[in-house]
Amino acid sequence: MHCPFCSTEETKVIDSRLVSEGYQVRRRRECTNCRERFTTFETAELITPKIIKTDGLREPFNEDKLRRSIQHAVGKRPVSEDDVEKSVGHIIHQLQATGEREVPSKLVGNLVMDELKKLDKVAYIRFASVYLSFENINEFSKEIEKLKE
Repeated sequence: MHCPFCSTEETKVIDSRLVSEGYQVRRRRECTNCRERFTTFETAELITPKIIKTDGLREPFNEDKLRRSIQHAVGKRPVSEDDVEKSVGHIIHQLQATGEREVPSKLVGNLVMDELKKLDKVAYIRFASVYLSFENINEFSKEIEKLKE
């Protein structure tokens, strides 16, 4: 790593520690030329894949859109903002863990349904009715029966 003071390429690591609950490494470095010390932080770079829509179009993943859809489903339900944020984070983590550059929108929808099922059954049915395009009361009933099992 280049020294930020003299631009020498040679620096040495003096100390390394885990920070941010183990998701980041803090390193104290020293320049072998000018002897100045500085700190660097190392984190894993995880890429959130692009979304392949049902019509074949590709678009960047939109965290705000994900959050809005979950918030809409849990509207006026006893679900905290903290729980919504944890669900959003969990879905993003699962998408990044695929290691893929592109994933179908259906995968995102299924991940949202899984999270809503854990958060609130009514919110799950709300989301499922739109996502799965329920056309009659029987489809609602079938999905509710699945939840009861």
